[in-house]
Amino acid sequence: MADLKILVPVKRVVDFNVKVRVKADGSGVDLANVKMSMNPFDEIAIEEAVRLREAGVASEVIAVSCGLVACQETLRTAMAIGADRAILVESDADLQPLAVAKLIQAVAAKEQPQIVIFGKQAIDDDANQTGQMFAALMGWPQATFASKVVVANGMATVTREIDGGAETLEMKLPAVITTDLRLNEPRYATLPNIMKAKKKQLDTYKPADLGVDVTPRLTTLKVSDPPKRSAGVMVADVKELVAKLKNEAKVI
Repeated sequence: MADLKILVPVKRVVDFNVKVRVKADGSGVDLANVKMSMNPFDEIAIEEAVRLREAGVASEVIAVSCGLVACQETLRTAMAIGADRAILVESDADLQPLAVAKLIQAVAAKEQPQIVIFGKQAIDDDANQTGQMFAALMGWPQATFASKVVVANGMATVTREIDGGAETLEMKLPAVITTDLRLNEPRYATLPNIMKAKKKQLDTYKPADLGVDVTPRLTTLKVSDPPKRSAGVMVADVKELVAKLKNEAKVI
């Protein structure tokens, strides 16, 4: 088996089945008594890392999460899917993409992975920044929106989604990959693996232990629901439709 480590950052987010509610004061999203889960794109990243280990390409998969103590639950899920061990960078601060990228950079300096696989974005803020920021901080090549990954002979060949099609990149390791939905279908965590995950190693650090300042650089001014769409209008024929598109919608 190749002596190759894969690091996979995972984020705890509101479950994708939950309809989020904006707080009455517009300061953010109400998280009280809301079901939380692993970010779906990060599940895909864990699955891909585990598949690479099962194929003999990698020797170890390490999941890492940054945030509240409750993120341990997300890391246990990652280990139930197949990660070998996990690291929590515990912080109560509002961790923004650059801060997370710096924390992952510090963890990577300790662990020396050859591949870091991120989900392409988190479904809570849709920032789509952390993987790219991490690659820039490390000075590593990156392939975003991966739909196929092949690792061999110190190289990663990645097919990625682009506007109008796909392109294939070849990168020397160490490298950064971010996952798209088409990359794989994550496996279900079985009960035996969930039980095994409870006994796997989970290390905890604080941002200060890693020498990272996580002070927020951005301020959220207001959060609001999107405006409600107006009801549709039935038209009698194509002539009336064209007239409405021209005179009311101003699209033609």
